[in-house]
Amino acid sequence: MQPTLVAVAHGSRDPRAAHTARALLDLVRELRPRLHVRLGHIELSEPPLDEVLRELRGEAVLVPLLLGRGHHVKRDLPAFAARAAHLRTAVAAPLGPHPLLVEALHERLLEAGWTTGSAVVLASAGSRDPESAVDTRRTAALLAERLGGVPVVPAYASAAAPTVPDAVHALTARGHHRIAVASYFTAPGRFAAQSAAAAPGSAAAPLGCHPALARLLLHRYDQARALLRDPARPELVSA
Repeated sequence: MQPTLVAVAHGSRDPRAAHTARALLDLVRELRPRLHVRLGHIELSEPPLDEVLRELRGEAVLVPLLLGRGHHVKRDLPAFAARAAHLRTAVAAPLGPHPLLVEALHERLLEAGWTTGSAVVLASAGSRDPESAVDTRRTAALLAERLGGVPVVPAYASAAAPTVPDAVHALTARGHHRIAVASYFTAPGRFAAQSAAAAPGSAAAPLGCHPALARLLLHRYDQARALLRDPARPELVSA
């Protein structure tokens, strides 16, 4: 049997977040019908990841529905895996940065009415881990390239600077008067809503259950599955 794919969401008090994660996993099951797929949450939402792992047997790959390297990916997920001593586990890399995320961001911007030449603020959750900011900046650079070289400025809803309003102000001061906000969040929630409210123009929806995310989730799963065959490899698989 293939290892179980355990998609790990952060969790949210907004019920739309868990609904979005479940819809995304439905797309994953359509792409790979024979794969056993489960959803677990780090906090706030049901089912909790510890409970999901206790129910499994054999092998599992934990794929974070997170967009960059941060405390949850580096510390929390390996700790969850270690507590599930009855399982052989591997922890995949976060979803970003990756061109498939840029594909989804681009389409969400177009859906929101983004027009050629408009500057973009890439709004993300934020983290105190500097490597998370590196990953967000990399995604911003990839998105700028995809949009034909327009400025794409990363901004954060918490824990890092600049904020979305500050990034909008900075772009306006540089002479950009058409500014859209790209929602670099996997699901709706407080931070996504807060970021969208700061948009002076169009505000894209979160990435949600975009088909590119489903393909990327399986890509990260396939990368990390190799760890179960070669335990000497590093715990996190890079992009």
